[in-house]
Amino acid sequence: MIELKVEEYLVKRVKETGGEIRKLVWPAHRGAPDRLCMWKSGAGFVETKRPKGGNLAAHQEREHKRMRACGLRVDVLYTKEEVDAYVEAMLR
Repeated sequence: MIELKVEEYLVKRVKETGGEIRKLVWPAHRGAPDRLCMWKSGAGFVETKRPKGGNLAAHQEREHKRMRACGLRVDVLYTKEEVDAYVEAMLR
């Protein structure tokens, strides 16, 4: 499975559950997550990667760590099953 399929599934699941999702662009800033997922119950940033071999680059790991240190939720999702678990957790 390619990363695009995981990302498309995330978009579908967020919308199915009444959430909003945005594709983010961070001009002149590398490593930030690709998506912002929002529900009335909460919000979080998501980076999607392909299941096999889709590792975070060092600059992504650094940026995610900085964001988490500020109290933001940042998740990296590799599979459709992880997308489902993430959506269910966010709806609680």
